[in-house]
Amino acid sequence: MAEVIIVKDQEEAGQIYGRAVADLIKSKPDSVLGLATGSSPLAAYRALARIVRDESIDVSRVRGFALDEYLGLPLDHPQSYHSTIHRTVVEPLGLDPEKVHVPGDILDGAPLEDGERIALAGPAYDRAIEAAGGIDVQILGIGTDGHIGFNEPGSSLASGTRVKTLAEQTRIDNARFFDDDISKVPTHCITQGIGTVLKARHLVLLAFGSGKAEAIEETVEGGVSAFCPASALQLHPHATIIVDEEAASRLRHKDYYRYAYAHKPAWQGI
Repeated sequence: MAEVIIVKDQEEAGQIYGRAVADLIKSKPDSVLGLATGSSPLAAYRALARIVRDESIDVSRVRGFALDEYLGLPLDHPQSYHSTIHRTVVEPLGLDPEKVHVPGDILDGAPLEDGERIALAGPAYDRAIEAAGGIDVQILGIGTDGHIGFNEPGSSLASGTRVKTLAEQTRIDNARFFDDDISKVPTHCITQGIGTVLKARHLVLLAFGSGKAEAIEETVEGGVSAFCPASALQLHPHATIIVDEEAASRLRHKDYYRYAYAHKPAWQGI
């Protein structure tokens, strides 16, 4: 079972993530970080950036691999995940941009019709992660329908990086980044598969607000099912789920999760 940590707010969650990743980088200067976009990880990235700055941690050898990317957006589009990762992670942390990769980088806005080029991009991305030694810690958000990355309900739990069609609800949720105009939200993406995600050595999923409560309930206490892709975290030997009170509101065993975390030996970390 994944470890569940219930926090008071996003800043507390960010501090827990930031401390864990900063300690990882100190012990392994060429750490490989799995990166996610969306609103949930932002406080975590801010906390990590503060710790890196305050403790003068050398991040020059840190590598990063993002979860996903829209298809059809040029890399310099402000809502491309290439741009977003560089804006929210690479620049604040002072990472070497040449060491941070996004699934769509080699496509550079290639249209969906360029099938052969797009089909080769997913396997190439998985090979690049493997060549880097695998991801040490992968940060994740979760959609209201339980998706992680852009693995929509019904995605294979063994899937690798590949092209997916975005669910209408995901496009509706993401329209806020496109002037609230769903017609501007791409219909397809390239995403790490659930099988790729599960290869990371540590998974950290963040979720906040009542809108994520049902998805968190299914992820933590429901059955493992492709129709709640995040439930695959139950299969992982080292998964940490950090949620605020609202996101945890439907969990039946939240008192135990609080008790277990309060009595966890400090040396175990997360």
